Order: sequence, then C-alpha cells, then structure tokens
Amino acid sequence: MKFEEKIKQKYLYSNKQNLFKKIYFFFQRIKSYRLIKKSFSGSAQDLIINHFFKDQKEGFYIDVGCYHPFINNNTKLFHKRGWSGINIDLDYHTIDFFNHVRKTDENIHIAISNEETEKELYFFHNRSAINSLDPKRKNEAKETRKVQTKKLDTIIENSKFKEKKINFLSIDVEGHEYEVIKSFNLQKYSPEIILIEFIDGNAKSTNFIDQNLNTIIESKIYKHMIKYNYHFVNWLHNDLIFAHNSVRNK
Repeated sequence: MKFEEKIKQKYLYSNKQNLFKKIYFFFQRIKSYRLIKKSFSGSAQDLIINHFFKDQKEGFYIDVGCYHPFINNNTKLFHKRGWSGINIDLDYHTIDFFNHVRKTDENIHIAISNEETEKELYFFHNRSAINSLDPKRKNEAKETRKVQTKKLDTIIENSKFKEKKINFLSIDVEGHEYEVIKSFNLQKYSPEIILIEFIDGNAKSTNFIDQNLNTIIESKIYKHMIKYNYHFVNWLHNDLIFAHNSVRNK
C-alpha cells in the first residue's frame, strides 16, 4: 500500500475527528471552487437537469448514492445555487465528508431498499463508488458485509425537510435502483425530475452503449415510472431522466 493511501486509511477514514481530516476537507473545498467548469456530474447530467429548472435559485433535492460532495455529484450545481436537500449513502466516510461541506443539508449514513431489514453489502473498499446491495456484484466484491436498510419513505417522514416539495431526485446505487424507487411513494411525493442509473440485469454488459431503447422500455424501472405519471425524456451515459407529467409544460 502506498504511503499516501496508508495515511488516508489511518486518519481520513477514521471514525474519529482529527486535524488531518479537517485540513484535507478544507483543501478539497478550495480545490472544488477553483475548478473552472459548469458541471459537477460525471457526464454533465446536472446541466441537462438544469434545463428543466431554468437556473431556479431555490429548490429541494434528494440524492441517494451521493458518493462525493462535488466530484461526480448530481446535486452540487444546485446546492451551490442555494438549494438544500437530503444526501444518502451507505459509506460512512462519504457522509462524514458531506457533514463537513454541506452543513445545511441533511446527510444520512444508511442503505436504502424496499425492505427495512438486514441485507448483504458487496464491499470493494472505503469511499468506493461501486459498493452495492446488488447480488450480481458478489463475485467481484472484496468482501461481504451486513448492513441495515431503510425505505426512502421512512427517511423523508423522519426528516426536518419532510414538508418540502421535491424538485429533483437522483438515484445511483449500482444496480439496486429499482428497489430504491419501490421504497418511495411516487404518488404522494411526485418529484418533478428523477435521474436514475440504469443497469439492466439481463444485459450481457453493464455498459450503456450495449443497451438499446427496447431494453429500457421493457425494464421494470421504466414501467414503474410510466405507471406513476412520468415520461421518459432523456438518457445520458448510464442514467435515465424522467419528468413528471405536471412539469411537461413548465
């Protein structure tokens, strides 16, 4: 293991607060502000989403599988503009980072699923973007761990933001997206825009370029969204974008 990685494992990934962690987070924030770019998402998904909101100054988002506060993050652009939200991830260190840099948001360390129970987590390493509850990752993972899951409905009902209208919902949980969307009362909350990662379990490859429109239309995710008055408006990389019918003429 490289020296830099050893230091991170000892101090940055520690459950205790320490000076190294505070300094690291501070310089990460400085670095993010110096980045001259309009998009913080991995493939400019936030710019597509922004098209619907027309640079709206205030709003509310929920980010399930938030990964990082400003790198490959779908809500940073909106947070920077003044929006607030709930950020959820099953990695403790991710949420620890969010607590340092998004103090006005609600940042929650939990795994989201359609059942409130104990599930197996297929673990690669701390701060990994591909740690997953999807059993198809079992043979690739470094180890298997047990984690407690909650429904997204439960998180919202117990949140200080429970009365907020949800403008934007982002879901990126490495193959467990359908279970997350099933844990959420779409009819009750009806987010205006939903961005959801799409990994077809029946496809030979998880690369989106190998997936076609028929695969999307035949998927459980697509059928579920259509059932609850959403229409499919775009896809980018591995992500599908749905808009609620109420915002069609917005």
